[in-house]
Formats: sequence, C-alpha cells, structure tokens
Amino acid sequence: MSTITSHVLLSTDTLTLRDVHCSGTCQHRSAEECAASTQLVFPYRGLYLRHVSSDQSVADANHVLFFNRQQGYQVSHPLDGGDACLSMNLAEPLLAELAPKALIHVEEGLTFRSQSQRIDARAQALVALLRHSLHNGSIEPLEAEALALTLVCRSLGPRTSRTPSSTHARRRLADRVKMLLASDLSRRWTLAEIGEEIGSSPVYLTQVFKQVEGMPLYRYQLQLRLARALDLLGKMDDLSALAAELGFSSHSHFTNAFRQAYGRSPAEFRQSSRGMAPLLT
Repeated sequence: MSTITSHVLLSTDTLTLRDVHCSGTCQHRSAEECAASTQLVFPYRGLYLRHVSSDQSVADANHVLFFNRQQGYQVSHPLDGGDACLSMNLAEPLLAELAPKALIHVEEGLTFRSQSQRIDARAQALVALLRHSLHNGSIEPLEAEALALTLVCRSLGPRTSRTPSSTHARRRLADRVKMLLASDLSRRWTLAEIGEEIGSSPVYLTQVFKQVEGMPLYRYQLQLRLARALDLLGKMDDLSALAAELGFSSHSHFTNAFRQAYGRSPAEFRQSSRGMAPLLT
C-alpha cells in the first residue's frame, strides 16, 4: 500500500496549503476515498491516475486536479517514483467567487464539473514559489495568501479554461502519451518512437494530442521538463547538471526555455524563492 505524508505549509482563515507526498508503491487502484472538503491539487512531481467511476484523469505537473467534497475516487500509480502535490483548501464562499460559473455546480454545494484542467507555465511557477518560499520561511502569510489567490485565478481563468471536445477514446490515447513522456523526462523522443510505443501513427498522435490538450505534444513535454526544474532548483546549484539531467542540449538552451516560460532565468527564480528578489505575480 502506498504511504502518504502531508505537511501543512500555511493555515489561515482563508485557506490551507499542504505539501503532500505519496510513495506510489501501489500500481493498482486504491480503495475508494473521498475528500472532506473541495480541494485544488497541483501535482509538481511524478504522475498518478485519478479514477472517478469510469472516468480517469492524469495527474501531472501540467494540470490542477479538482477533488470535490464527498465525491468518491480511486488512485493508481502506473509509473515508479511516487508523486508530490501542493494541495489547497479554500474557503468555499471565496472559491465560489473566484471560479468561473462554467466550471462549477452550485446547486448542492460547490463542486467542479470536471476532474482536472491544464494550467500554464506561470501557474506552475506560482506553485513552486509558494512551496519553496513557505518551506524556507522567506514569505509572510499575507503575501502567501495573495500568491495563492493569484494561483487560483490563473489556474481557473480563460488562459486554460476550455470546453472538452474530444471523445473518450482520444482522451485515453492522450493519457497514454502523457504517461510515456513522464516515464523519462530527459529522453529526446521522436514522433516515430512515441507512435511505435503507443501503437499509432505520428500524424494521428499529434492531431489527437493537440485536440485533447489544446497544445502541441512537444510543448507539453517541455512544460513537464520545466516544471521538474522548478522542483529541483531549490536543491541543485549546478544549473548545467540540471539542464543535462532534464534532457536539454545545453545550459543556454535550458536558460532560454526557462526564461521564455517564466519571464526570468533559473538563477533569478531561485533568488525569488529564497526571498532575495520580488516574487512572480
């Protein structure tokens, strides 16, 4: 059975933030669980599958997961290594105020209509800044609350909100691609290699993935790599080694991609998370 640990990073009258780690040793579906309150969960390391009845959602660093209050779900881990997430409990009246009406039901308590939604690079950066800054004590609670609300607005807003237009079969195909990419973030995949692993033509794969996720496959993989960089920046000082570990061709390639996604260099981001520069907003 997988082991779960949870560390409270921030608790106020407005919200609670937890850093949650799961060993991921159970590959099969877990026993059914349910959340006591509606939560927004931001995976930042690893991957797992969340099952609600016959529906499944891939939980990786490119998505926010919606855990509705009292809704049964199961979890499975198709890849080794476990996972880690930033979990947010937000006061329900505030969440109802921030969430677009198209995303939620409000008739019988606030619940989200879908299991998950893709987030953009800036939302990923906010997740990392919150986590690193709260861990090292370089941010005041009031500023952390403001950043958390910015993260909610960013994650639920029009940048990523989109009406699903793909079939169940196409979503499952895209899920298999996501799991393959996450299995080795440093690998420089080709379309032919992915198609061979998945059992589909490269052209069909690119079309399906773009329809399901609203972004090209190569950009999805790049965002996963950069999200992993956000996770590791607090631990690794050698940026060249970090670039090589994540499959970038050079330090400059990594720095340019990071700056384009997050608006600052890896070194500048690390300074921000340590309270040595203004935080990203």
